[in-house]
Amino acid sequence: MLGYLSRAGYEICPQPEKADILILNTCGFIQPAREEAGEGIKTALALKKKRSGVTIAVAGCFVERCRSDLERRFPAVDVWLGVRDFDHIVEALERRPFKAGLTTYLLGPETPRLISTPSTWAYLKISEGCSHECSFCAIPLIKGPYRSRSIPSIITEAEELAGRGIKEIDLVSQDTTYFGRDRGRVGELVKLLRRLTDLRRLRWIRLLYGYPEEITPALLEAMKEPKICSYLDIPFQHSAGRLLKSMKRGMGGARAVRLIEKIRKSLPGAAIRTSLIVGFPGEGGEEFRQLKEFVREARFDHLGVFTYSPEEGTGASRMGDPVPEREKVRRRDEILALQAEIASSIQRKYLQQRLEVLIDPSARVGKERLVGRARFQAPEVDGVVLIEQGGHAVAGLLRPIEKVEITSTEVYDLRGILVR
Repeated sequence: MLGYLSRAGYEICPQPEKADILILNTCGFIQPAREEAGEGIKTALALKKKRSGVTIAVAGCFVERCRSDLERRFPAVDVWLGVRDFDHIVEALERRPFKAGLTTYLLGPETPRLISTPSTWAYLKISEGCSHECSFCAIPLIKGPYRSRSIPSIITEAEELAGRGIKEIDLVSQDTTYFGRDRGRVGELVKLLRRLTDLRRLRWIRLLYGYPEEITPALLEAMKEPKICSYLDIPFQHSAGRLLKSMKRGMGGARAVRLIEKIRKSLPGAAIRTSLIVGFPGEGGEEFRQLKEFVREARFDHLGVFTYSPEEGTGASRMGDPVPEREKVRRRDEILALQAEIASSIQRKYLQQRLEVLIDPSARVGKERLVGRARFQAPEVDGVVLIEQGGHAVAGLLRPIEKVEITSTEVYDLRGILVR
C-alpha cells in the first residue's frame, strides 16, 4: 500500500498527528489482535476530531473478517479495505471506482514497494493464504487457500531489494515450506532458494514459518549453502498426541524431538524457534506436563507461547473454551519461565565468540551502543546483539555486517564489542 501511494505522489508522514490521511493495516487472527486494532481505530478517530479534513482508512484482515460489524461500530471511518484490494488503496482514498478482487491480493513483479524496515534487511512474501485445516486457525477463513507467487516474480523483487542495499531477506508466508505445492510442484522451495543464493549482493537468506512435516532432507541439504541462515521457525503448537489430533496437527512430541535431532545433525549450530498454544480445549494437567517435558527435551533457541483464543468459524470453536483465562496465562508464564532458563544457558555458548552481526543503523542504545542481529536471531521476535563500538568505528563508516566479539550474555540478548 505504501508503494502504491508513493508512486501516486503521496508523501509518507511518520507522525500521525501531522498526517492528512491515517491508514491502519489490521490483524484479525485472534481476539487480542482485534482488540489492539480496535484501540488503534479509536486513537485515529480521536486525532480526526482534533483536525478537520483528516481521512481515516482501515485495511487488512480484521476488515475482511468483520467489516459489517466494524462499519457499525466506527461510522466515522472513511475507507474500508479488505485483503483482496490492497492494490486499490489510491482509488479507495480518492473515491474512484475499482473492480474488487475475487481472491486475496497476491504480490507480483508489478507491485511497487516502499521499505519500512531498516535499510539492511527486508521481508519478502512468497505466497498468500493457507490450505491447512488446523482447527484453531482462522487464516484460511480470512485469506483463502494457499497461492504461491511465481519464482521469477520473487527473484525480481529480491534483485530490487538487493539493489537498494538490503543484505538479509526474510522469506515469509503462512507456510513457507508449502511453497509450490498448490501447483503440484514438490521441491519448489529448494529451487527458489538456489535461485536466491545466486544473487551476489544478498548475504543472508532466512526462512520463517515452516510446518514440521515439510522439513525434508532435500530442504535441509539446500540450507547448507552459506548464504542461507541455519534457522528454522517451526510451530509445533503442542506435544500431546490427543490435543494435536483435536488441533488437526500431525507431529507429536516424540517425532518432533527426532526431527529436531535430525535438523541439528544436518545443520550443526542451527537455531530453532517454535510457537506453542496453551489452554486449548482438553488440555489438562497431564497434557501440560507433557508440553513442559517437550520444551525441556527440545531445548529451543527461541520460543513463543499463545493462550488459546476460540475463533468463530474454526473447527475448535465447537469445543467451547473450558480452560479459564487465568489458568491459560499461568500456564503460558510457566512455559516462558522454563524457556528463559533454557535460553539463558544456550546464550552462554556464544561468550568470547566472534560473530557476524547485521547492523541496524536506525537503532541505538545511548550514543555509543549499536544494535544488530546474529544469523541465529530473526528480526522482531528474537533477541539482539548490543554492541559497544570500542573506538573502532564511526556510524558513517559502519559496514552492513560487522564482526562482534561477545563479552556478556543476557537471557535473550547478547553484548559485545566491535572488532576489525
